[in-house]
Amino acid sequence: MSDIKDFIRRLPKAELHLHLEGTITPATFQELSARHDATPLTLAEAEALYRFDDFSSFMETYKAVTRRLATPEDYELTAWHMMQQLAAQGIVHAEVYISVGVIYMWRNFDPHCFEPIFVALEGARQRAEKELGLSVYWIFDAVRHFTVEEAAHVFRKAAEMRRIFPSVIGIGLGGDERRTGSAPFRALYEQASRQGLRLTNHAGETTGPEGIWEALSIGTERIGHALSAVQDANLIQELKVRGTVLELNPTSNVRTGVCPSFAAHPLRQLFNAGLLVTLNSDDPAFFGSDCANEYLLAHTQQAFTREELRKLAANSICASFLPDSEKAHWLSQIESIT
Repeated sequence: MSDIKDFIRRLPKAELHLHLEGTITPATFQELSARHDATPLTLAEAEALYRFDDFSSFMETYKAVTRRLATPEDYELTAWHMMQQLAAQGIVHAEVYISVGVIYMWRNFDPHCFEPIFVALEGARQRAEKELGLSVYWIFDAVRHFTVEEAAHVFRKAAEMRRIFPSVIGIGLGGDERRTGSAPFRALYEQASRQGLRLTNHAGETTGPEGIWEALSIGTERIGHALSAVQDANLIQELKVRGTVLELNPTSNVRTGVCPSFAAHPLRQLFNAGLLVTLNSDDPAFFGSDCANEYLLAHTQQAFTREELRKLAANSICASFLPDSEKAHWLSQIESIT
């Protein structure tokens, strides 16, 4: 087992579905609580908040944690800890969701609240590039069960910031897809594409294949979760023809109760169908499994061979929004790992 763990760690990998706020460990959460709460949480109390058994209770836990992110310094601390954790796994590039919609909500949609936070995040990103050799892009994530007008605020900010910061690479649509699908955001996606932003979307996590079809219909390039794709053979063929990237998060799906076990996850079926499958951790501090461990579980629970793990790593680089020259460099490195 130590041999395969070492092989996985040495494989250059990209993590493409990772929420900044979902990397906050109970220890960091306790530190944030000590900064901001009149009665700070103990570590045991912080750890207790990370226990949940379905998607709805996970969302409540997520909100409790994000409420403690109050200052730019809080965000910089969180981002730096995240980047250290990524580098330790052999991650060479990450495309990280920032819950910009939630940031605005907690601050009464103050139009000037975000810039100081983003400058702090950029400070952590630049430090990671220099000290850890890790590249990071940011994806601005709206919340689908807020209003379309609130999502528009996030998308406009992404376009505005991209003109200044090339590290702002795309937009996303998270939140509870059982309450709001993708179609209401069609015009926003079309505008974002014209402004040079890449298009990601959470779909097929808590809904059936129809949610994925709807996400494709508005121009989505990468689909997060896509758990229900396996239920529709026509959809699988469509995803293959389009070359649509699937950002799979098996342990996340198990922990939120939408999949019974890692072994039962459709990762293997989607991979064998020839789809552009990537493995990701989603919210590793909440779900207890980072990206490297997802690769290990693919090996132990679904019998992925070393060569298939190598293919997953290559997929992650190919599916990233990196320039072609950087992709070629990392693909060459992946091939050289023995």
